[in-house]
Amino acid sequence: MSNIKNAFKNGKAFIGFITGGDPSIDKSYEFILKMIEGGADLVEIGIPFSDPVAEGAVIQSANMRALKAGASTEKIFGLVGRVREKSAVPIALLTYLNPVFCYGYERFFKKCAETGADGIIIPDMPFEERGEVADFAAAYGIDLISLIAPTSKERIKKIAEASRGFIYVVSSMGVTGIRSEITSDLNELLKEVRAVSKTPAAVGFGINTPEQAAQIAKIADGVIVGSAIVKIIGNHGENAGEYVREYVEKMKRAVLSVE
Repeated sequence: MSNIKNAFKNGKAFIGFITGGDPSIDKSYEFILKMIEGGADLVEIGIPFSDPVAEGAVIQSANMRALKAGASTEKIFGLVGRVREKSAVPIALLTYLNPVFCYGYERFFKKCAETGADGIIIPDMPFEERGEVADFAAAYGIDLISLIAPTSKERIKKIAEASRGFIYVVSSMGVTGIRSEITSDLNELLKEVRAVSKTPAAVGFGINTPEQAAQIAKIADGVIVGSAIVKIIGNHGENAGEYVREYVEKMKRAVLSVE
């Protein structure tokens, strides 16, 4: 069993995202530990990139703040290593393909294994092109996490069958960001996924309230929250730690309330 699957072994999982290096590497380290303290079962750490095409304004701004503060792929690996010294909670890196390519595929996945990252999410890599990195990921025991969107349609079976770690189910079309309502037919989508795969399926994009989290947790194995956490950091800067912990604690309670 991969370490990522451990996030789901005690029931519904809460997965929190943070942009690494926003507002600094040291503060990201503090905020990640606060998320874990609040009950996060898995932490996604975004590697800052200058052109994050899948992100809305909140996470785009966080990327810019992190890059301006000097964040780099190498420093994010250092951050992962520091977190791993304190906690065994699964860690997934979220990055675009360009930083992985520039770092060097084999070098990148070797570094993931060395520092303690368990998986990787690459939003701009089409499923059909996953072969470009899949062998490197497998060689170093890193789960290449698949994304399935409402438009995946006939590709759902192929994507779900090839999944590793967990399946990232995109709740809504468009970029990341806080939404007041999730309108996609997630129930039907998740049924299709489960018909062909036993890999846990977690839903993300737009979830930000305890009510939404509880609603999603009724049908999914996990709930992913990114923009809402990043917004707290954007609003409170270096003092965001306790606000992040309280928010994660509240969302984790909501996820568990349906069991």
